[in-house]
Amino acid sequence: MALIQFSQNALIEAGCDEAGRGCLAGPVYAAAVILNPKKRIRGLDDSKKLTDAMRYKLRPEIEDKALAFAVASLNNIEIDQFNILKSSFLAMHKAIELLKVKPQLLLIDGNRFIPFEGIPHQCEIKGDARFQAIAAASILAKTYRDDFMKEIHQEFPNYAWDKNMGYPTKAHRAAIKEHGPCKYHRLSFKLLPNQLQLF
Repeated sequence: MALIQFSQNALIEAGCDEAGRGCLAGPVYAAAVILNPKKRIRGLDDSKKLTDAMRYKLRPEIEDKALAFAVASLNNIEIDQFNILKSSFLAMHKAIELLKVKPQLLLIDGNRFIPFEGIPHQCEIKGDARFQAIAAASILAKTYRDDFMKEIHQEFPNYAWDKNMGYPTKAHRAAIKEHGPCKYHRLSFKLLPNQLQLF
């Protein structure tokens, strides 16, 4: 089913989404995208439904054709300070602030959001699979975060972040058990299951 280009026709709207909320390491990234109604982008979809190659192919097209876009992040230390949910909202706020065109309506992926002062918002459950602007934001957030995780993988190759991107895979948890956490791990998260922590 084709994604909806805009939720309405009267206001300039920005789609917002995050990536990395469920990871054990690294930052949470967020993106905000204002699409150009005159420049269609074919193939937009929820980033989770696209292959890695498809996401990276769409990223420069999104950046070229959008009226405005921005990407922002909060690091693991900030995540431990604020909690992951609030951090994902704050990363969205940072991205919205960086937009070169001010939106008049925010489309937020999910069912909750901290209101951004002066701009109304709509929370859209599974919005990245319904609205093009949110899908575009999900692609930018995911690819920029993946780039960062591949970069810090060079510093800490034991955790295989070039493959798991910081998510709680069996191999990632085994590496934490063997080597302990590093400076990029979210210490407020349950890094190991209880049965592993008993050893």
